[in-house]
Parts: sequence; C-alpha cells; structure tokens
Amino acid sequence: MEAMILKGEPTGQAQVNPLGVEEALAHARLFPYWLDSQAAPTPLPPLERPTRADLLVVGGGFTGLWAAIQAKEQMPELDVVLIEAGRIAFGASGRAGGIISTSVMHGLPNAVRLFPKDIEALERLGQANLDGFEETLKRYGIDADIEWNGEMTVAVDDAHLAHLRDDYELHRRYGHDVVLLDREQTAAQISSPLFAGALWSRHRSGIVHPAKLAWGLRRAALSLGVRVYENTPLRRFVDLGSLVEAHTPDGRITARRVLFGTGTAKVGLPDINRRVLAVRDHVLATEPLTAEQLGRLGWAGRQGIYDTRTQLNYFRLTKSNNIIFGGLVDYHFDGNPNPAQDEQRETYHRLAAAFYRTFPQLADVKFSHAWGGPIDYCSRGSVFAKPYLGGKAVFVAGYTGFGVAASRFGAFMGLNMLFDRDSPERQLDIARKSPSYIPPEPFRWIAARITFHAFDGADAEGGWKRAWIKGIKALGFPM
Repeated sequence: MEAMILKGEPTGQAQVNPLGVEEALAHARLFPYWLDSQAAPTPLPPLERPTRADLLVVGGGFTGLWAAIQAKEQMPELDVVLIEAGRIAFGASGRAGGIISTSVMHGLPNAVRLFPKDIEALERLGQANLDGFEETLKRYGIDADIEWNGEMTVAVDDAHLAHLRDDYELHRRYGHDVVLLDREQTAAQISSPLFAGALWSRHRSGIVHPAKLAWGLRRAALSLGVRVYENTPLRRFVDLGSLVEAHTPDGRITARRVLFGTGTAKVGLPDINRRVLAVRDHVLATEPLTAEQLGRLGWAGRQGIYDTRTQLNYFRLTKSNNIIFGGLVDYHFDGNPNPAQDEQRETYHRLAAAFYRTFPQLADVKFSHAWGGPIDYCSRGSVFAKPYLGGKAVFVAGYTGFGVAASRFGAFMGLNMLFDRDSPERQLDIARKSPSYIPPEPFRWIAARITFHAFDGADAEGGWKRAWIKGIKALGFPM
C-alpha cells in the first residue's frame, strides 16, 4: 500500500492514496468488531404478557444493567424487570472503544471547569466507582479481557504540549499517578511521527472488551433474579398516579418505579430530548497484527490512547492485537439512530486515512471491521440523572463518550434519586443540576453541521473554525 501527498494537504499531513484506503476497507465487515464474537449469548425471549414489578429498568446497555444489578444487591427483595429494545450490548454499549478511567465526567479538566467546588468529592466518588467496577467483575467471574495498563493523551503538535503540561499539573494536584513524556519518551511507548509528547496516567485506568462486559453483566443480573426480556421495545408509558404502566408490543409492565437507561433513544420524555443530542462516532478495527507488525509500534504498555486534535482519534489494542481506531464524530438530522452512511464504506475512508497518517509504518495492515455508534452528548459532558413522573421515574444519560465505567456511577446516582436515599453525590451539583437545553431541529442540525465542519481542519487552519469552536466552548459545551 503506497502513500502519496494529496493536493491541498498541509505539510506533514500526508494522506494515503484513496485507492489504498479502498483496498484496506474492501473486505471489512460493516459491523462492530466486539459483537462479531462466539461469546455472544442467545437472546432471551421477549415479554409476551402483562406483569408487575417493583422496579422496571428500560434499556439493556451498561446503565440499565448496572442499575438492575445494584438494585438487587442493595435491595434483594425487589422484583426487578429489565427490558431491552433489541439485543443486550447491540446498542451503544457494544460499539464503544472500551477505554476506562476513574473519571465520572468527560475527564478531569472538564470536571474542574464545571464543578470546581465539588472536584475533590467527585474524585473520591470516581475512584470508589472504579473500585466497585473491578470488584463486581471479580465477584461474578466476568471475563471481559480487562487490562489495567493506564491511559495516555498524546499531543499531535508541539503547540499542544502546553495543554498537556496544564493537564499534568492538574492531575498531580488531585493525586493521580501521571508522567509527562517528551517526543522521544513517547516514541518509546508508541511510535508515530505525529506524537510530540504524551501524558500517561498509569493507574486506575485501562481497557476492556465492552460487549463481553455487557454480556457478563447480563449473566450477573440473571443470577440475582432480575427478569430480563430482549427484543422488547418500550412503545409508550402511562402515569397511573402511584404506578407507571409501560406498554411493549406484546405485553405491559406495571411498576412502582422506572429507571430509564436508554441513552439517545426517544422514550416519550420530551424534556430529555431537549437535553441529549445523539451524535455519531465511527470506529475501525484492523486485522490482528503479527508480532513483527506490533514490533513496529513498540506499544508494549498497551495503554488506551486519545490524541489532542479537536476532532480527536482514540485507539487501543484488543486481546488478539487488533487496533481499534475511532473518531470522526458526526450528526444526522433528528439524531437518526440508523443512518444509511454507516453502511457505506466511503464513510470510513477519512478515518482510515487518519489511521495511516498516525501509523504510516502499518501501511500493509488492513481493516476487518468498520461501524458507527451513538454517543449521548449533553451540554456539560457528564452523566446526569433527572427525575420525572413525580419522582417515580429517573432518566440517566449524557456520558458524552465516557460511559463504559461511569455508567456504574450513573446507575448508582439514578437509583439513589429514585428511592430517595441519602448519598454523597446527591449533595453535589452533578446530581442537583441538569444540563442545559440544546436548540431543537432544524437549528441543532445546522449548528452541529457547522461545528463538525469546524472540527475538521481547525487545528491546522484556525480562522473562523477556531473562532466558532471557542464560541461554542464559551456557551459551556465541552469540545
């Protein structure tokens, strides 16, 4: 596979020949790598009759599964029902990159920006959440290919090093085990001509197989007595005063309390639709690297990695040494959950080109899978839990791409609200305040299209693109 510089490309930003990108993607399956697995369990039968429950959990992704498990662990007497519109893990949870950390926000800098007076408490809660996450996997014997090898942020330009230094000082201030690496030290960890330096957080973070995690949590929930129904979408719900009646295609559930963990799915709560924006992430998986190909990278630490571009890329290794390479976020009108573009190979050309710019030494590596997935973006970039129906229901969402581990905390916070229990996070603004409204269509589509266009090239071009992004940040939206 040969590389060539295309007309109009900034110096140092060589793209792969488009024919090379097409060849690399020619045999990629347009389906999530994580879900293309022998470990995928047989779907459980749908609900086909009326039933009652103390707690109904809507959504079988990470939030819903963690909510069901923690509810039964804390209150074993509860009769808990979980319904999932499709198959467990086949929504956003089985499409994630699978990088985990202690942050219950969108990283420490975002937490400090939004909740400066609560940051020490949030740090404690984040560490306790990750400890609980790890302990749960051990207790239920969940094998999710977890590796506690830290996470890195790599600077793709010398101009970004100042941001890394600021983040280094911030993480040190709050007790994180972090090291700041120069260009040579970064290359010793992972080799790329783009990386000018890195911030490596060495503990309390790592990588996980997200689908195996979800399937393991499903098994744990069933072992605790949770009744789980797959292929059971919520059609509508009715507030009966002291109860909520949820209707599915062939059944209904009458419940005392409901926890919605449906992310970007519309469930009949218009207020949520005004606070959550469904953006679309895109991800590639390479074919498994040989030992010789892996040696060209020098990625012995196997850290999960984010870069510092405005339109960032993230990447990590799998147990089989495939590289998962994600990014290229976009938005489709009205948050379309199944855009036709996800099934078109051309959608992934730019992401593949970014891969080869990052790792030109892997020009002979092809891709096995390519897929898209939803991210529940909210204005503050952190999970929130908000009560509805006079407190009988709580909606948990808004992880903005940081939900693999934070979903356990989100479910914990949602349950505490739903059962009106005293708990430390309920005294903090993360629980007391909700994210602001996002403009409705067509304004959100127009604004999103301009914003994502600004992301592309903002670092190299500046100008109006940089000014637009600064303006969006000034309004409080995390970029």
